[in-house]
Amino acid sequence: MNPKLRVLATARSGWFTRADTVEAAYSDSELRQRLRAGQWSRLSRDVYVEPGGWPVDESPWDRARRLHLLRTRAVVHRMGDDVVVSHQSAAVLHGLPSWGLDLTRIHVSRMRGRQRSDAVADVHRTRFEPGEITVVGDLRVVTPARAITEIACVSSYEVGVVLADAALHAQLITSDALLSTADRHRYWSGSPAARAAARFADALSESVGESRLRVLMANHGLPAPVLQAEIRDRDGRFVGRVDFLLPGRLIVEFDGEHKYGGSGDVVLAEKGREDRLRECGYQVLRTSWADLDRPKATADRIRRYLPDLGSCTTPRWP
Repeated sequence: MNPKLRVLATARSGWFTRADTVEAAYSDSELRQRLRAGQWSRLSRDVYVEPGGWPVDESPWDRARRLHLLRTRAVVHRMGDDVVVSHQSAAVLHGLPSWGLDLTRIHVSRMRGRQRSDAVADVHRTRFEPGEITVVGDLRVVTPARAITEIACVSSYEVGVVLADAALHAQLITSDALLSTADRHRYWSGSPAARAAARFADALSESVGESRLRVLMANHGLPAPVLQAEIRDRDGRFVGRVDFLLPGRLIVEFDGEHKYGGSGDVVLAEKGREDRLRECGYQVLRTSWADLDRPKATADRIRRYLPDLGSCTTPRWP
């Protein structure tokens, strides 16, 4: 990439157009040649990026987020400053988890105008209440609370909980702001799921896996756990902080992909911690991503270790 095109691309956080390449003295044949060689990649029609500087070990989900952000900027540039980034595109801009989100399309909203959805972007017609628009970088974006409500209405209760937990944990929103936003839009299609997710959300949930496991346990009538409980021995010495503490001195831990990765010393330290928890009279069950894909079997496994607590009236959500 020559210096002139690099300046143009850098000013747009990495993306550039065919018109930019022409201005930087590239011909269409040179553009096609670079696409075939993999030096440049097509983001959308007449929009390109140079992926050479991206991390070679970047995970697929991080790559999807990176491309989505670039496409979002290109769409806003093309559609004009009156659009507001919304839905999952806003969630990605706010740094929320992308689990359960369809990042194949860009979502923007506007109150008026003739611009319609196209092959790249969905344009939503809506109205904004005071305080529902903020700025991220140089883009106008709906607030995290509004984005979570929008997404929960069109996706699922579980996705809403994952996003709400993450936003609360990162202190991007308050519980009151989340609840008031969901209630304010109670006439939207899908709002019952959004309002329920807002009420179930908990800032103590520390990962997507923990949030999904909380939903799983509630869906299957298990008692509500204590999150991030501190366990101490009989002398009051700190033993560990656990993901979930349930009746019957049952500890349930969620092992994310990288939670105990690394050196053997880390694995041995975690095994020693678990031994000390058992010495204090606790049972320890470990769960993983695979367990979330078999919810009934996982709930039955947890239930076998619980005392007989009778039926639970926690509402079930899909």
